[in-house]
Amino acid sequence: MPPTRATSTNQGESLIRTPVRDRGDACPGALRLHRADDGALARLRVPAGVLTSRQAAILAAVAERLADGHLSITSRGNIELRGLGASCGTELSAVLADAGLLPSERHERVRNIVASPLATLDGLGHADVQLWARELDGLLCAEEWTTALSGRFLFVLDDGRGDVAGLGGDVTLIAESGAAGCVSGESGGAGCVCGESGGAAAVPVTAGGTASADPGGTALVRVGDRALRVSAAAAPRAALAAAGAFLAAARDAGNGAWRVRELPAGHAVDLAGALARQGIDAEPAAAPSGPPGAAPHLPGVIGRAVAVGAPLGRVGAAQWRALLPTPADELRVTPWRGFVLPGFEDAAAARERLRVLADAGFIADPRSPWLGVSACTGRPGCAKSLADVRADAVPGAGGLPVHFSGCERRCGHPRGDWVDALATGDGRYEVTVRTGGTAAPVSGAHLTETVTRARTTSATTTTTATR
Repeated sequence: MPPTRATSTNQGESLIRTPVRDRGDACPGALRLHRADDGALARLRVPAGVLTSRQAAILAAVAERLADGHLSITSRGNIELRGLGASCGTELSAVLADAGLLPSERHERVRNIVASPLATLDGLGHADVQLWARELDGLLCAEEWTTALSGRFLFVLDDGRGDVAGLGGDVTLIAESGAAGCVSGESGGAGCVCGESGGAAAVPVTAGGTASADPGGTALVRVGDRALRVSAAAAPRAALAAAGAFLAAARDAGNGAWRVRELPAGHAVDLAGALARQGIDAEPAAAPSGPPGAAPHLPGVIGRAVAVGAPLGRVGAAQWRALLPTPADELRVTPWRGFVLPGFEDAAAARERLRVLADAGFIADPRSPWLGVSACTGRPGCAKSLADVRADAVPGAGGLPVHFSGCERRCGHPRGDWVDALATGDGRYEVTVRTGGTAAPVSGAHLTETVTRARTTSATTTTTATR
C-alpha cells in the first residue's frame, strides 16, 4: 500500500481553547475509578512525585494483589494502576490512606503538583521547590473550595533551571535568585532560567547532597501570559490564591472551564487582585517567553543521585522493587516517566545502583534510543485505540521525543516539539513532526526508518508508514 497524505491535525485537549463544558471533568483518581477494557483504572496523584520507600513498596504490593501487576507513570509524574477488579475500590482506598497517600479524600484529584525533580541535588536552581510542593499540598487540602478545581488543573514548580516551566501549568511558580532575579525563559541550565547568572547564585549543595533555598529569593507566579513577582516564602500561598482567582474567572465566564487556557477572551484571571486580597506583596514581571516544551534531565549519576527512565512509562512490580530501598528514604517520580533516587554516600555507590537498575530493565544510558519515547495505553486496555501501540512502538533514533497514539486524542503526548506517530487502524501509522506550531510530514517504507527520520528532522509536512 503506498503512503497516503495525513489529514488530521487534532492533538486532543491541547488544542481546545474555549470549549463549553456542560459537566464536571471525569478525570480518574484513586477513589474515582475509570472503567476501561482491561478493568478499572486508578490514578494516584503524587505531589512533586515524591514517595517514601514504604509508600513505594506498598504500591508494588497493591499492583500485584489488586491490579495487573504493573505501575504506569503519567506525564505529570503520577501513578496509574490498571486491571483493577470492579469491587476493589474500598480495599484500595484503605491501603492508600494507611500509606499516607490520601491525606484528604475530598481533595485527592486536585493534588496535581509537578516540581523540578533534581531540585537541591545538583546545585542548579534557586529554591527547594520540594518544600514549596509540600506547603502547597497542605494548603490545597485545608480548603474546601479547592475541591471545585478540575482533576486536570496543574501546578508547576520550577526551581529556576527551566526544566518543568514549559509543562503547561495552569499556575506556574519559577524560583529566582535573590541577587540576580533573572528569568527570561531562555533556559541555560546554570541555575537560572535565562542562563545568564553563570550559576553563581544557585542553591548551594551541602555535603549530604541537599540544599536550602536562597532566603532572599523571589519567585514568579505565572498564570497564562501574565506574571507577578513575589517573595519565595510567599510562593505557595500565591499559587493557591491564583487557583482561587481562576475559579472566580471560570464562574464569571460561564463556560465550565477546567483549565486556564479554556477561559474565553475577556475573562482573564485577576492575579494581582487575588494576591492583594491575601496580603501578598507583588510587583509586575515579564512572563518568561521560552520554548513551550520541557528540558528533561538525562539518566545517569547526578551528584549523589541516580536518574533512570521507565521504558514507555510502564514498570512491573518486580522491576519497581529494584528501585528499593532508597538511600534517603525518598523516590522521586518524574514527569518524563522516570525516577530519581537521591542520597547516595558517594559516586561509587550511585554507579553501582545505576548498574543494578540497568540490569532490571530501566533506561540508564543517556545514549539509549528509548529516551523520549512514549505511548498511550492503546489496545487492549483502551476501547478507542486502533492499535496495540506499546507493542508497535519503535525508538528510531534522534533528539525529538516521539509519542505513539492509538487515536486522535493522543493522550499523554509531550509538549513543545515532538514526533506524532498516530495509528490509522490498518496496521499503519501517520508520522508527523510537530514543531513551532507546524505539522510536518515524514515518510518512509518502514516505521523504524520513518521515526528515525522524523526525530532528526526539522522539516515541516505528513505521510504514513507501515510497521
